[in-house]
Amino acid sequence: MSYMKTLFCALVASSSLAACSTMDSWDPSQRNAAIGGALGAAAGAAVADDDLSGALIGGALGAAVGYYTGCQEQGGCFVGGKQVAQRSDMSYDRGAGRYYYVDPSSGRTYWENGDYRG
Repeated sequence: MSYMKTLFCALVASSSLAACSTMDSWDPSQRNAAIGGALGAAAGAAVADDDLSGALIGGALGAAVGYYTGCQEQGGCFVGGKQVAQRSDMSYDRGAGRYYYVDPSSGRTYWENGDYRG
């Protein structure tokens, strides 16, 4: 890949991040996913033979890694403003053969996939 292509990819990634002026209000998982996606897309396009597929694959992997690191940074992942339970927070239901967790605010129980347990 030529020097100009690499420079172009780096400029696109950095300007896309600069355009996110509202990133201050994002939680760490959202912020890290955006940064990881942009950097992954630039890196994927820079190293792949096919720029488009490299950018798509690199962007997806970068966003996934960024989201995961953001979750770890904030102490767990949140969906819809509610924290998703970690594996260590779950209990095993022998009768059903599935894991569940207890919502501390309501006392209700939910299966590992988020379905209401009872």
